[in-house]
Amino acid sequence: MPTGMIEEPARQVPLYGEYEVVVLGGGPAGILAAASASRAGRKTLLIERYGFLGGMGTAAGVTNFCGLHGNVHGEHRRLVQGMASELLARIDRLNGLNTPHLILGKVFAQAYDTAAYKIAADQLLAGHKVHILFHALGAGVVMGDVRRIDALLVETKAGRQAVRSEIFIDCSGDGDLAVWAGAPFEIGDEQGHPLYPSMMLRLNGIDPGKAGEAWRTIPQLMEKAIAAGTHTFPRKSAIVRPQKSGIEWRVNFTQVAREDGHAINGIEPDDLTRGEIEGRKQALAAFEFLRSTVPGFEKSYIVDLPPQLGIRETRRIEGGYQLSGEDVLGCASFEDSIGVNGWPIEAHVPGDVVFTFPPIPESRGYNELPYRMLVPQGVDNLLVAGRCASMTHEGQSAARVSGACFVMGEAAGSAAALALSGNRIPRDIPIEKLQETLKRQGAFIGRDQAVPEGL
Repeated sequence: MPTGMIEEPARQVPLYGEYEVVVLGGGPAGILAAASASRAGRKTLLIERYGFLGGMGTAAGVTNFCGLHGNVHGEHRRLVQGMASELLARIDRLNGLNTPHLILGKVFAQAYDTAAYKIAADQLLAGHKVHILFHALGAGVVMGDVRRIDALLVETKAGRQAVRSEIFIDCSGDGDLAVWAGAPFEIGDEQGHPLYPSMMLRLNGIDPGKAGEAWRTIPQLMEKAIAAGTHTFPRKSAIVRPQKSGIEWRVNFTQVAREDGHAINGIEPDDLTRGEIEGRKQALAAFEFLRSTVPGFEKSYIVDLPPQLGIRETRRIEGGYQLSGEDVLGCASFEDSIGVNGWPIEAHVPGDVVFTFPPIPESRGYNELPYRMLVPQGVDNLLVAGRCASMTHEGQSAARVSGACFVMGEAAGSAAALALSGNRIPRDIPIEKLQETLKRQGAFIGRDQAVPEGL
């Protein structure tokens, strides 16, 4: 832990460029925020810390889109449309998209190949003429006044540089940009504890014929191993499912905690360091259990451990409205809806994962997402999209997934473009114009629209 302070000498920072819209973070929210702003004719820069896009979906090896679909009165529909459809089509053309599969018999998820996702995201942004700056880590802001960001500071291999923009969109996942600008935020539950992270892994060399539907039998094998005293597991709910090839499976078996049992804090450097090391230990143990116990896995091997630990929750920026768990379970509607979320509350509690769904099939199975959750308090030329948007701990446990992040990102980029065209701050744009823009782009925002057909 830091024991003192040093004084950093003042310096002049080179200006990398000036833009109309700058997006920090290239996850699902950032990809669509940048694409939608640039599509509207705005000079847009996307800044990403890694050399590829996809956020936790690639950097943490998630390999599974959650929240694209919803269970609508017992019928499965793909609710997230708009520019996300263009990205999915590009992944599919690269032969990297699985057929949707059921989770707990209630809602669909859809697996993908991480390499195809990276390439498809590059193609999408190139097609919409987005400027990209890879290997650039956000480091701070320079404020024009107390309510307006003048420039974002980034650390690159060429040293510290500055980027000016009229509007910024924080899709960092951790709310870094918003916090540097002075926006209020919350972390975790009532005690300040966030959702537990996981270390994903992918295995190759599986015999698909012998493995069959192994995901159905693995929970029983785990119970037997626990009863026999041969194994312990960090959590009960293991996810082991095949990728498109069949010989490659993704594994989500881990739950990474601090020494006191609470979740690793993804914005605390020592915690992150411990989490990476502990996560790989758990991943190795999961692999060894599967290889020694599950038919078809006898010759399997670890083909990938991702670049980083999978972080589910850190800061949540306080905006004009906080999406709540009650909103999710009550399938809430909002006058300023910019899209919908069909994923249930997915609470990562000590030793387990607990899903809580709206009533099925009695309910429509999805909640609308209000524009106000993208507009932070106290900063005028900033929007926030993705898992750091304005939500309660329970609301974020549902709407942090990629489907809702796609929705928020497309809305944020479109809102930034509208604000610039009307010489307004994002908080004051006419919501009806934003909603019409999103619908023209093919998005399903709820309200009076017919629910999309098919998967």
